[in-house]
Amino acid sequence: MAGDEEALAVPQVTSVLPIGDLPDHIAEMSADEQTLAALGYKQEFKREFSAWSTFAVSFAVMGLLPSIGTTMWYGLGYAGPAANTWGWLLSVFFVLCVAMSMAELASSMPTSGGLYYAATVLAGPKYGPFAAWITGWANWLVQVTGAPSVGYGCAGMILAVASMRNPDYVPTDWQTFLLTVFIMITQSCLSSMPTRWIANFNSVGSIINVACLIITIIIIPTATTATPKFQPSDFAWGIENFTDWPDGAAMLMSFLAITWTMSGYDSSFHLSEECSNASVATPRSIVMTAVSGSIFGFILNTLIAYTIQDVEAIFESDLGQPWAAYLTQILPEPVAIAVLCMTIVCAYSMGQGCMVSASRVCFAYARDDCYGVLSPTLKKVNRHTLTPVNAVWFNTIIGVLCMLLLFGGDASITAIFSVGAIAAYIAFVLPVFIKIVFVKNNFRPGPWNLGKFSVPCGIISCTFALVMMPIFCFPAYRGKNLTADGMNWTCVVFGVPMLFVIIWFFVDAHKWFKGPKINIDHHMMGQGTMTEGVEVKDPAIAQDGSDGDKDSSKKGFSE
Repeated sequence: MAGDEEALAVPQVTSVLPIGDLPDHIAEMSADEQTLAALGYKQEFKREFSAWSTFAVSFAVMGLLPSIGTTMWYGLGYAGPAANTWGWLLSVFFVLCVAMSMAELASSMPTSGGLYYAATVLAGPKYGPFAAWITGWANWLVQVTGAPSVGYGCAGMILAVASMRNPDYVPTDWQTFLLTVFIMITQSCLSSMPTRWIANFNSVGSIINVACLIITIIIIPTATTATPKFQPSDFAWGIENFTDWPDGAAMLMSFLAITWTMSGYDSSFHLSEECSNASVATPRSIVMTAVSGSIFGFILNTLIAYTIQDVEAIFESDLGQPWAAYLTQILPEPVAIAVLCMTIVCAYSMGQGCMVSASRVCFAYARDDCYGVLSPTLKKVNRHTLTPVNAVWFNTIIGVLCMLLLFGGDASITAIFSVGAIAAYIAFVLPVFIKIVFVKNNFRPGPWNLGKFSVPCGIISCTFALVMMPIFCFPAYRGKNLTADGMNWTCVVFGVPMLFVIIWFFVDAHKWFKGPKINIDHHMMGQGTMTEGVEVKDPAIAQDGSDGDKDSSKKGFSE
């Protein structure tokens, strides 16, 4: 009975550790610390994120209201209202498959490195470092372009309000650039706060995001003064092709808006080392973010499709911001400004969430020396705030440099949105691809898993990414209509850095980069390599479902 009482006193935190994967000094660790130690890391952050606050950051990073407002260029601007209705429904099915496949990995390997760590373990010691290198740099490109792209959209909306109040005012590129930089600097200050402050700030930001989203959903159909108030269904669900490509291609191109909007759910993965009961709370947060975003996003997009009066007019408006132009098209000016101001507040909160997520990714990669000579500085945890402050400001500097694309014209600055989508899906599905093609049944799932749907869901995710990545590089025009200003520069903005990264790996980095580095002594890692040797002492209860008659020798998370 005494033993039962002691067991009941242990915090009910689910661990991914099967019997035998025991870190050293286990008696001194909480269950979350034991899980992290078995993955090779000591606890460096305070676990002050709950399942709700983790979801709050993730939902804030997704920022449905500002994301939809900022990316109208790539949805309505390519395929018209259909992009908002059945285009959203079609693409979001694939997005949910990607999110659930990621959640399964997060439950099995809840570390700040996230997908980068998973790619290493699943690819094994021979190919793991290269898989980690590609996944890590692709994921960092997503993170580091997130805040500047959101800040750019936020700045555009602020300047649009100024233009609405003063029709003679026309913002310049320098004003947009400086305002974006100012927004990013203030967000960086907030992201340098202690973990508890960040968690509380993002919880409030998430509540504001949800409240503003619901208020906007109510205002659009009730306060519109347009005639007719609602468009017929054949308009709202019909394709209005603004590209030189066939309707089907235009619809696929419009998925850029949806995939960029719905890419924030991975933030939960990167906060898993600061979340209690991470192997359960983190995957739940990922799925909650994706599902709630899908539902609310469809409602708002459908309302836009049914109420918009002239699609082409919002892109030719002098305001230079389609969301602002749409609101003024259907609402009285004071109401339109009020909704736009709510969107600006949500965009600011979203950008700050992007900063937090990006800093955790940067810290995790620097901890494994991914940044070469910069790694010792970037992996330092501030002794006052216990957060990776150096990583925050490093990402801010890179983000400001990204904003210099603004002076190359509209085509170059908008490439950061495409880069975010392409890089995200490379990082999101590469570990999933390795799992379903090479690891197969040897994958050791965590307490949250898809069971028999794991492989079908993974196949759908990988297929979707394979189809969409070249589509995101398509320019809207072709033939004689294609000019340098209308060119899609995504291949250059994304391809050049990634080509440099690949060359760097084969020329030099392969000599010293071996993937995630363990920084704690424990039994699972054996000789210090990522996937060497752990023997499951009681295979009958191992989480991979093997029984006592099967070989109990496991190597990391895959054989």
